[in-house]
Amino acid sequence: MVSCVTSPIASPITATNCFPHHGYIWNYGALPQTWEDPNHTDKDTQCKGDSDPLDVCEIGYKVCKRGDVVQVKVLGVMAMIDEGETDWKIIAIDVTDPLANEMNDIEDVNEHMPGFLQATHEWFKIYKIPDGKPANKFAFNGEAKNKKFATDVIAKTHQQWQALVSKTVECGNLSCENVGVAGSPYLIPQQDASAEVDKATPPAAALPIPPEVDKWHYVKNVE
Repeated sequence: MVSCVTSPIASPITATNCFPHHGYIWNYGALPQTWEDPNHTDKDTQCKGDSDPLDVCEIGYKVCKRGDVVQVKVLGVMAMIDEGETDWKIIAIDVTDPLANEMNDIEDVNEHMPGFLQATHEWFKIYKIPDGKPANKFAFNGEAKNKKFATDVIAKTHQQWQALVSKTVECGNLSCENVGVAGSPYLIPQQDASAEVDKATPPAAALPIPPEVDKWHYVKNVE
């Protein structure tokens, strides 16, 4: 079991609607304490990391709010290649979901949610096309790998995160300051972190949602 944090892009109104998929088809978040090292070439994708945490597609029935922390059961992973960078997509389910006890590995998704993995592959393949970008590519011909493979990816990217916060590797333009990683050269006092938060501009009132968020895009057959 691991926990994921639903990201600011988890709202279903923020993705292009590529028919027949309206918005996001899962809760989209990230695994804390993971990092895809942009200086490391993955042996399976032959591409370097995208310098982000691992993305998570949580496939349960609940629609999470932005910033929710959700305990999930890892089921598998897809190896997307996004503009030449490795961008793993962990497939997981909320441990409180009614199907969680029935889901233990990737083949259980096909058993209990037939067509969902194919829809996920298609979603990631075509979602940038309306913005004028090419279709995304995948290692393993788009096949979702099993739980063991996924947990190995998580362990590997956790090690890369540990190297990042311990300053074993360069952080580039990433901010690695933290209040809870013992021994990290970036460790700062809690009061300093709170002072930075207090200096931030208060959130403004939400803008009206433009009607264009419901616009459909129709993508022709993509090789």
